[in-house]
Amino acid sequence: MSHLRRLAPIAALWAAVVWPQAYAQDEVNPTTLYEISTEGTSTKVKTGEKGLFVLSIKSKPGAHVSDEAPLKLQLKGTQLVPSKDQLAFSDSVSKKEAGQAFADPRFEVPFTLEGGKGTLDAKLTFFICTEKICARQQKTFSIPVEAL
Repeated sequence: MSHLRRLAPIAALWAAVVWPQAYAQDEVNPTTLYEISTEGTSTKVKTGEKGLFVLSIKSKPGAHVSDEAPLKLQLKGTQLVPSKDQLAFSDSVSKKEAGQAFADPRFEVPFTLEGGKGTLDAKLTFFICTEKICARQQKTFSIPVEAL
């Protein structure tokens, strides 16, 4: 019995050291679960004509952008005017297809360049989810736009 009493503190110490490491290995960095792209955004526009701001979120296998938690895209421009300055998940141009559990959101927002050089600033807030987590993410973008 005294042998067990001597081993108990060692076993407790071992459990305290090993268990958190095993738990930490299961944790996933939410920023690795998706990619954000602004590919397709107009960076050169004729003065007075419309350009297009494009933002898409591509979730990786096993993850999805929550369509239940709030998604907010805020736009503001310097020397340019976006047609809409607040967008939600419902403003996404990509919709769920038959058999698809979730759709990756894609936003397309026209803007008008007032002249010279402008900047489109975007602030995106959304939740990326897996079976184990749902994590709030916030990203900002600043896209320069020039007049042709």
